[in-house]
Amino acid sequence: METDPNDYTVIKEGEAEILLHKKNQVFFNKAQVNNRDMSIAVLREFISKRKQEHEAAKSSKTSRSKSKVVEKNASEASKEEMENGEHQVTSEDGPSSASTKELAKTAEGFPRGEPKPPKVLEALSASGLRALRYAREIEGIGQVVALDNDLASVEACQRNIKFNGSLAISKVESHHTDARVHMLTHPKEFDVVDLDPYGSPSIFLDSAVQSVADGGLLMCTATDMAVLCGGNGEVCYSKYGSYPLRGKYCHEMALRILLASIESHANRYKRYIVPVLSVQMDFYVRVFVRVYTSASAMKNTPLKLSYVYQCIGCDSFHLQPVGRSLPKNKSVRYLPATGPVVAQECSHCGKKYNMGGPIWSAPMHDQEWVTSILNSVKSMKHRYPAYDRISAVLTTVSEELVDVPLFLSLHNLCATLKCISPSAAMFRSAVLNAQYRISGTHVNPLGMKTDAPMEVIWDIMRCWVKNHPIKAQAPEQPGSVILSKEPSHQVDFSRQIGSMSKAQAKKVARFLPNPEKHWGPKLRAGRQITSKHVSLIGHDAVNGHLNQHHEELKEEEEDAEQEDNVQEELDPKRQKTTEDISSTS
Repeated sequence: METDPNDYTVIKEGEAEILLHKKNQVFFNKAQVNNRDMSIAVLREFISKRKQEHEAAKSSKTSRSKSKVVEKNASEASKEEMENGEHQVTSEDGPSSASTKELAKTAEGFPRGEPKPPKVLEALSASGLRALRYAREIEGIGQVVALDNDLASVEACQRNIKFNGSLAISKVESHHTDARVHMLTHPKEFDVVDLDPYGSPSIFLDSAVQSVADGGLLMCTATDMAVLCGGNGEVCYSKYGSYPLRGKYCHEMALRILLASIESHANRYKRYIVPVLSVQMDFYVRVFVRVYTSASAMKNTPLKLSYVYQCIGCDSFHLQPVGRSLPKNKSVRYLPATGPVVAQECSHCGKKYNMGGPIWSAPMHDQEWVTSILNSVKSMKHRYPAYDRISAVLTTVSEELVDVPLFLSLHNLCATLKCISPSAAMFRSAVLNAQYRISGTHVNPLGMKTDAPMEVIWDIMRCWVKNHPIKAQAPEQPGSVILSKEPSHQVDFSRQIGSMSKAQAKKVARFLPNPEKHWGPKLRAGRQITSKHVSLIGHDAVNGHLNQHHEELKEEEEDAEQEDNVQEELDPKRQKTTEDISSTS
């Protein structure tokens, strides 16, 4: 291992410190502080929830054992009475004492005290910063296993473990291995599995869902947003088994495609997932799901998936569920869904539909978890370097309608009709006055989640345009076709109290700007930096790296020349030969 301190820069994040090599030998991205802080917040909540579940299971088992003991004693007493023909005489200890002894015997096999500290696997550790922060900052965490298939990364991780002292040494271990092989050979061993690859996590999902313990937590990041958001639909289908659509909701669709893919991999092993939090931040999506094993519950999966029909002319979209359930006596039958939900042409503008999916259409957050995580984060804000960002995201997530997949963009609706936009509060009021629900979304500041059908949405916009006339358009334009129809619903724009979210009313920041320029994904470790990387790291950084590169080359040339001179001084024959050659020429 290299140990020259001049070759390293010390980086501190949270309570952990790492040594970063100046030649970018191991990947480190400052922007991922949001990701790491959010993961720590969710892990703290997971440990708290596990304790609650353990206590609930323990009390449930204790109460069941008590009832069994009482029943057993009653039946034995009754049997004895029948045999002796007389009432049982209470002994010195009494039946209650026997009952207590029996209860103690029965309870011996039940879990006592606290549950075991959760064992964590960080499948792609790089510098080990994430694993070190888990070990140093999360109370009640167990062993943290950090893996990487790159030898330089493993050496860096081991160096950083030692650099962080005895606590890190006792809790974090680093191994040079293929994460997929390690997860496959350790089934159901880890309470928490963290996947944060550079790019797509698709090749790790199958082994990851097998290595998570029952009821454990799988945390997964995907940074290949161009693929998930419809830039390469065929590549997305090959990696995730879903076809993306390039709607305004594409980032939420990316989340739902990732969830559907994880569920698909879990189902192959009679397992299923329950999402607790799914967020789109910066340049990636991140999901937190719990994994359970149940062959019967797994049958519900088709009810959680849907295809999406997106009109190519207007913003109308419709969901087609994959399956349906039919209660029959005391059981449930699972059948294919009935459809299609749309005609060949859009009923609003007359254009065709694109079809995408399947996507996860069930809730992608657990609001109880979200609220609890947000309160916990606020109570220890000094422990989160990215507090402002993650609290803003969690605040917005806490106000989302969890049972409404995807969303509409108010500006897109107005762009279709080529009209000026009503204020968000006015549009929300119209939806609420029509007796439907509406909320924002953490994915897009202009996004609106609502359970109002598209007929009602377009009626609201028709009434808005009547009061705010627009220039005449070509009759075949989607906006002209929509506006040519009379509204069938009465629209009321009067201001509603709920037209502003609680965060807006309290003026709590929900969408923050990037903290610095060129905030985003950085280059892979060891990648040569050229002028084409300006958009990623900026002119100054590129010039600095290039200048440094030129200086290093110059130093190498000088060293080589100096070495040649030394060799000539030490070897007179070589010097003579060189002089002869020069004189001959």
